[in-house]
Amino acid sequence: MQHELPKYPPMQTRNNLDAIVLLALCFFLAAPASVLAGVFSVTPVRIYMTPKDRAVAVTITNEGNTEVVLQADLNAWSQKPDGTDEQVPTEDLILSPPIIKLAPGARQVVRLALLKPADASRQLIYRMIMREVPEATAARDKTIEVPIALALSLPVFITPPPAKREMDCTAARSTPQALNVSCGNQGSAYAQVREISLMRGEQTIARFEGGTYILPGARKTMSLGINVSGQQSIAPGPAQLSVRFDDGKSQVFSITLP
Repeated sequence: MQHELPKYPPMQTRNNLDAIVLLALCFFLAAPASVLAGVFSVTPVRIYMTPKDRAVAVTITNEGNTEVVLQADLNAWSQKPDGTDEQVPTEDLILSPPIIKLAPGARQVVRLALLKPADASRQLIYRMIMREVPEATAARDKTIEVPIALALSLPVFITPPPAKREMDCTAARSTPQALNVSCGNQGSAYAQVREISLMRGEQTIARFEGGTYILPGARKTMSLGINVSGQQSIAPGPAQLSVRFDDGKSQVFSITLP
């Protein structure tokens, strides 16, 4: 698993692994310090449940050569209308066991359970942040070894059958060579935009590639850059926006560029 550099609350990554690295450095003492880091992985990297599921299994593996101690933060995840992420600690979920200690190369299966009744009409959306609990230790040369605490942020979706995304997308020029595409989700389940293509016939004029989450009630803007070699600007007139989602399905929106 590839770790991205930190930003908290978690952001979506292009490789769709939904994994972030939170860097937490202990206090430096008067002496110089060196840095240690553990390595662990979590499977699956996105957790899906149905209202009938009492719990799901999550596998944690210590990929490093030192012991790691891990614990999970469980947050309700939502987005403001402008797409800004919000996370609030929740007791809706519980991870058992709550503290995991793994020897080098060891693997453990834990269980994530939903404690509240699932909603029959809309998706419940959470983030589980599995973080390392580091300790500063004294090295033989009397320096302080400062650990880097790794953390993985995993989305959790509890989805009843009626819950669906409901998208609308519009486009506006940002420069002669680029467009801003604004997509809103008025549905009852998340959307993750993997690709947006501006099409005229069979020709792809501009493209966006990413892994942008748009939760119910939120709207996000993505920039499309010109995709045709030698073309200096995007011509006005009718065009189509083809939006592809993480489940492989696509939706096409007709637009007219000024």
